[in-house]
Order: sequence, then structure tokens, then C-alpha cells
Amino acid sequence: MIDPSSLAFDIDGVLADTMTLFLDIAREEYKIRNVRYEDITCYILEECVDIDPFLIEAILTRIMDGTHKASLKPMPGARNVLTRLGRQHSPILFVTARPTREPIYEWIQNVLSLDPDSIEVVATGSFDAKVDVLSSRDISYFVEDRLETCYPLFEAGVTPIIFKQPWNRKRHPFVEVGTWKELESLIEF
Repeated sequence: MIDPSSLAFDIDGVLADTMTLFLDIAREEYKIRNVRYEDITCYILEECVDIDPFLIEAILTRIMDGTHKASLKPMPGARNVLTRLGRQHSPILFVTARPTREPIYEWIQNVLSLDPDSIEVVATGSFDAKVDVLSSRDISYFVEDRLETCYPLFEAGVTPIIFKQPWNRKRHPFVEVGTWKELESLIEF
């Protein structure tokens, strides 16, 4: 069982259903209809989807800065688990490779209705910088969807928990969860 004080979370692909938002923006604003969620089999989108790299970059920039019409939704069950977790342990730590904190911090407060005092969001600007943040906070477990990030975490003594996504279906030695309900069963409440 995981002690809540030793647990932190990634945001995109774990808390936020960012790839569905990506596809919604591609469909609604760029009329791209030939890509499905299941087609996103790698984290570097240019390597696995048939969309112009400049459009991929434009869509991702809009997601990161929060300037999109389509709504970003939480992963099913996330709100309930985080609300329960917030009652027992505060603040809940989110560590993201996003370059800026504010758009996603506001989204967490507004969409998940979490008390601002019960959450902390650290935007590192890079995947590699997550290790230092987690190590400095004595985090032992980190829920992550990017498989490539899990190996340096593990080497630094942080146990990764993979949130299953089509882009992380390679063989690996880490614990996996497919839903927030599964994740909840690992937490000591």
C-alpha cells in the first residue's frame, strides 16, 4: 500500500485526458478526422500519426497555454480519488513537464473543484527535471504515462506507476494501472 504523503502525479495522460483534447482540436478546428486515440502509439506524435508536424506543434502549443475552445476533461474517476486523497493528505503534488504552471493549475482548481490549498503544481519544462523535483520532496511513488520518463525515475529511487495508454504499451518492469479506481486500490487510506 502506498502512503499518500509519498505519492505524486503527472498531469497529461494521467489526470487530464490531453490526447482526447488534442484529437478534438484537430477535428473541430483543423478538420483532421483520420486519427483515433488508439493510433497514438508513441509519445512523439510526429512518429505515429499522419498530421503535419507544424499542426501538431500548433495544437500542442494551444493545449499548453490553455487557448483552446474544446474542453480538457479529467480522466474518469480522478476527481473522486483526489478529493478523497486531499482529505487525508495535503497538498497533493502534481509534477508536469509543461513549460508553465498557471493554465493547468487553474484547470485543476476549476474543473476538479479542488481547494487551491490542497494542491501543488510544479511545471518543470522537461521530462528529465521531474526526477529532481520528486527526489527533493521525498516522493517514493509517481504516477506517469510516459514510459521513457519512468526509467530515470526508477534509477533515482522513485517507483513509477504506469497509467496505461496506447503510447506506453512496450514491455517494462513497472506496476500498471488502467483506471483511477485501480490506482485508488493501491493507496493506503
